[in-house]
Amino acid sequence: MKLFYSPRYHINIGDHVFPTIKYQKIQARLIKDGVAKEADFVEPGMAQDADILLAHTPQYLEKLKTGSFTQQEIATMEIPYMKEFFAVLQICAKGTILTCKTALETGIGIHIGGGFHHAFPDHGEGFCIINDIAIGILRCIQDGDIKRAMVIDGDLHQGNGTAVIFQRNQNVFTFSIHEENIYPMKEKSNLDIGFGDFIGDEEYLSHLTGNIPRILDDFKPELVVYVAGADPYKEDQLGSLELTFEGLKRRDKIVIGEARSRKIPIATVFGGGYAPNVEDTVTIHTNTIKAALGYSLQ
Repeated sequence: MKLFYSPRYHINIGDHVFPTIKYQKIQARLIKDGVAKEADFVEPGMAQDADILLAHTPQYLEKLKTGSFTQQEIATMEIPYMKEFFAVLQICAKGTILTCKTALETGIGIHIGGGFHHAFPDHGEGFCIINDIAIGILRCIQDGDIKRAMVIDGDLHQGNGTAVIFQRNQNVFTFSIHEENIYPMKEKSNLDIGFGDFIGDEEYLSHLTGNIPRILDDFKPELVVYVAGADPYKEDQLGSLELTFEGLKRRDKIVIGEARSRKIPIATVFGGGYAPNVEDTVTIHTNTIKAALGYSLQ
């Protein structure tokens, strides 16, 4: 078993709603619960410039390396950027590449990180600096591993950057299920389901069961990248969906189960999660990993 992870994902970004410590806590929880051993966690290494340029412009890559962003650009990222971050971004991109490659080899890939779906080719926004999802998929396509891929984005927020990157790519299907009346400004995915406020488990899950089998059967992807955001949770600080722990477990079972039943490899990345109690976010992400590994979640 390979769980791609780096302790460097825990970055000090000051007093911020994004809890980078969650990655470290997920690792500890998996070990405590007996799901994984220390040896199962694999440091990804670093993506190369050629990998990042699959999804981003040369001008943006240069800014990432030098940290030469304007104050407005940093404000749009909503995260304090320093050029020292670039090494961590390289690790994250490589983590999702390897997660996709492992999924193709074994049926399932897990990245304790990634899912930064708001990053556009030429800028970052919404806590997302590079789009590791797009990098992972495009690396697999360029290497000849696959021809067709699908993104199933279950984060609270629409995957606007991912949608834009793939809008003219007929070989990648983007599906986002999210809260509609919050950040970001919406872009056009292949399929968008945007909810109003205060939607709970049953309505949310009915849209998954009504759409996931259909789009998998119609598009026939050779790889699914699943963005398993923890932020549809009812206690999340940035939204007003009302999914419970149980509802989010069922979400994971539907997405992972429908892909696996069709023998479609699935790579799981995390996205957001902003519960006041970070342990709730850790529980949700840990449950996703357990579902991916075939555990019965009681």
